[in-house]
Amino acid sequence: MDDFRFFPQHEGIELERLASALKAKSPDPAFSQVLIYGLAPLSRARQGELTYITSRRRADALPGLNASAILCSQELADRVPEGCAALISEDPQLAFAMAGQLLYPGAMRPPLVLNESGVSEKAVVAVSARLEDDVTVEAGAIIGENVKIGRGSVISAGAVIGPGCSIGRKCHISPNVTLQCAFLGNGVIVHPGARIGQDGFGYSPSTSGLTKIVQVGRVIIQDDVEIGANTTIDRGALDDTVIGEGTKIDNLVQIGHNVTIGRHCVLVSQVGISGSVTLGDGVVLGGSVGVNGHLAIGDGAQIAGMSAVAGDVPAGARWGGIPARPMRAFLKDVAEMNARAFGRRKKGAGDE
Repeated sequence: MDDFRFFPQHEGIELERLASALKAKSPDPAFSQVLIYGLAPLSRARQGELTYITSRRRADALPGLNASAILCSQELADRVPEGCAALISEDPQLAFAMAGQLLYPGAMRPPLVLNESGVSEKAVVAVSARLEDDVTVEAGAIIGENVKIGRGSVISAGAVIGPGCSIGRKCHISPNVTLQCAFLGNGVIVHPGARIGQDGFGYSPSTSGLTKIVQVGRVIIQDDVEIGANTTIDRGALDDTVIGEGTKIDNLVQIGHNVTIGRHCVLVSQVGISGSVTLGDGVVLGGSVGVNGHLAIGDGAQIAGMSAVAGDVPAGARWGGIPARPMRAFLKDVAEMNARAFGRRKKGAGDE
């Protein structure tokens, strides 16, 4: 790709230095001074670019490789063609991700709209708001009463920070984000259109209709959390909604009131979590997983995409299906259903 208008090409990193930074085995000395300017997929990498391979199933693509270097395992190193440096890594994908951070530092956070620093004259900032040094507030942003924003943070165009909210240092609040009743730690990234801290969904039914239950809790977001575009996180009803340190949340995720999410969890797009759910540390929810309210998912559990979780999940479990159940049982059920369906189709075809 030759279009560098959004993410400029790096000036170049010597391969020897790059290998050291990635904790990869140093290449042949003949390649040590080769410069790497960017990344590319295996199918179209060329000179000046780094690529990677993680599976022997893709090894057939190696003979035609034109990249300057490739991250690979020891077992694939002998299949790398001459003219391309093999960087040996125990985890090529992780090393490739680290290389991306070095080569494209500007892609690690959402870009500024106007590429200006300081507080814009076209922003609205309450007199009682307290901003530390080096805070950027872009045009059209609104900062409410008694808001606190830490050093190095960015509030992008059109963002609205409600009264009393606190934002830590080196955070990035993207365009058109709304933040209410929320405390954010350091290094939090919120992508465009996310809604954080609005009241949760709670009603008491009766013969006369639905009576709204007040939502007077908060949202607590710990350090280094990243929240995708158009994700919604409701504040708690009486307790807080809590997102643990280092957790990464994809676009279009719904998190209900009083939910507690542990550290370093991964929630993929279109996950929906009902109120008062507890996730342990390191939980992974695949795309479009639905989680029923008032249950717990233990540390390190993984739920396959398109599953529906209706009960507690033990720590370290791998579940899938509707309703979600241990993966072995789920796959067995699927195999039996397919066998029955195939048997009926086969019998029906023979009867014609």
